[in-house]
Amino acid sequence: MKHPILTLAAGVAAVGLSGGLMSSPATAQDTQEIRWATSSVGSAGHRALVSLSQILNSNMDEISITVMPTPGAAASVRGFSAGQFDGYYGADVAFHEIAGDTGRYEGFEPGENELTQSFWAYTLEMGLGVRAEDIGEYEGWRSLSGRPVFTSPAPWDTRAALERAMNALEVGHEYVELDTGLTAQSLQNGTVDAFSIYTAGEASASPWVQEALMSTDVHVLNPSDEEIQELADAGIQVVRISADAYDNAIGADEVVAVPFYYGFHVGMNVDADTVYRMLEVVEENVDELVAADPGLSQLQDDLVGMQVRGIESIGDAAPIHPGLARFLQDRDAWNEDWDDRIAE
Repeated sequence: MKHPILTLAAGVAAVGLSGGLMSSPATAQDTQEIRWATSSVGSAGHRALVSLSQILNSNMDEISITVMPTPGAAASVRGFSAGQFDGYYGADVAFHEIAGDTGRYEGFEPGENELTQSFWAYTLEMGLGVRAEDIGEYEGWRSLSGRPVFTSPAPWDTRAALERAMNALEVGHEYVELDTGLTAQSLQNGTVDAFSIYTAGEASASPWVQEALMSTDVHVLNPSDEEIQELADAGIQVVRISADAYDNAIGADEVVAVPFYYGFHVGMNVDADTVYRMLEVVEENVDELVAADPGLSQLQDDLVGMQVRGIESIGDAAPIHPGLARFLQDRDAWNEDWDDRIAE
């Protein structure tokens, strides 16, 4: 049987290489091919990496990135660790699971590529939507107790992050696995009573979420004030997302959502100078990048701060790539307490 990751790679989104900023053009032998894994086509992660790759390929002769969709970020992490990919899509929740040997990564054995953090791109903000006609039945997230809920595909970090918050509230829902393209139909026919509605960078809903919102009437289900306080007591942050980010009516002015940090990372297979230059290129072209994908707008507001907050979000769960470390040191944003966390 074909490996699912390699089978999906046949549908890869390859991004072309064009002129760069180096003083002398790189030869074909000098160009490092980077097979960069992300989530599936139609996800926020796939959309973001396509935009990021276009910027990097257009401004760096020394690399050539090919975007590799996989069933989810967890598949990209495992594939990178095993040497199938040269870059991966990783979230703070995944690093914590790996470090703690819990959740989707219980029993995970690291492979030939060490997992390091090299670029934090945005937060994803997890909320919940229900059938609009049923909103009167709910008082908060605990009202979903015993009900079927699609919190995102099973391998995805989005599901892990949302389930972590729901478990903190002891919601006791029934998880239902779906193809994302069937979400609207499944909500309409009662297969599920709720599904995750999430944004990237507090600015743009995931493509499959937008599709579901266009296909059926959805009302946001926000946690109650009591539940919001309980999440805070459990160390889980919430943010308030304007309804404008969803491009569709959601029955309220805002969504109360749980954020977590996402990044596009490489390991020591890519040297410090190249990672440093990648970050410089993103910094120099951030307006163009955000124009291509509004979900990356947090980089436009504070690219350096996003790197700092991403590092803080995982503690010592993963080493820091030396290219990222030098980038922050040069911008007076490095914390000396992190010195012993730089990958060698």
